[in-house]
Amino acid sequence: MPRTIAVTGVASGLGRGVAERLEADGARVIGVDIADAEVTADLSTVEGRAAAVDAVLAACGGVLDGLVPCAGLGPQHAPERIIAVNYFGAIATLDGLEDALAAGSAPAVVMICSNSTTLTPGADGPIAAACLAGDETLAVQQAAGANPAVAYAASKIGIGRAVRRRAQPFGVRGIRINSVAPGPFNSRLLQEGLDDPATGDLIRSLPIPLGRFGEPSDIADVVAWLLGDGARYLQGTNVFVDGGIDAMLSPDRFP
Repeated sequence: MPRTIAVTGVASGLGRGVAERLEADGARVIGVDIADAEVTADLSTVEGRAAAVDAVLAACGGVLDGLVPCAGLGPQHAPERIIAVNYFGAIATLDGLEDALAAGSAPAVVMICSNSTTLTPGADGPIAAACLAGDETLAVQQAAGANPAVAYAASKIGIGRAVRRRAQPFGVRGIRINSVAPGPFNSRLLQEGLDDPATGDLIRSLPIPLGRFGEPSDIADVVAWLLGDGARYLQGTNVFVDGGIDAMLSPDRFP
């Protein structure tokens, strides 16, 4: 029996790469995006998130074996929308589908974090705190006027900590939950950053020990492994998939 896995952000980038990899492995993917997907919804709004959850539940019959909330906006977007989609859209999807995951077979979740969480000064501050407190109004207010790169990294700090906070309650229900922290990989989001005068040179100058930008498949392969039986004893873990950037810049930060 093929596994049924919901993936958000499937119309492009990492979401598409993850969906293609899972389908190649024989899974049934329920894709979610603002357009060009089985489920169309705007995850920046409360109403859109509820509609997405309801549509996924209808499509899977209330039984889901996996979830990968990939939908996200990069630092080229307004910081308020970054917070709305990257954190609150992802968390609403996760929590709204928790019961369906608990009913699934060996259910697993992979959230999308980022290596920007350890690279961006000021990211670990009031925006991330408001996200984790579940106060979207305050988080958006804190993000307004902030550097979009800080808002982006703050949203991903929130995701990483949300994963760790759910390790125990999700584990009790038999749901594994982990995250990946990608570095720069070839995608529309990366190209937008390269084309932006404010960020392009910074991205190009970032040293990568493995000597190249990643590909969506590099991250998708790790996501697929985390969803599978080979990662059956991993819970609440964040895996850097960044070509060695985090290790190079912070060699003594462990754990």
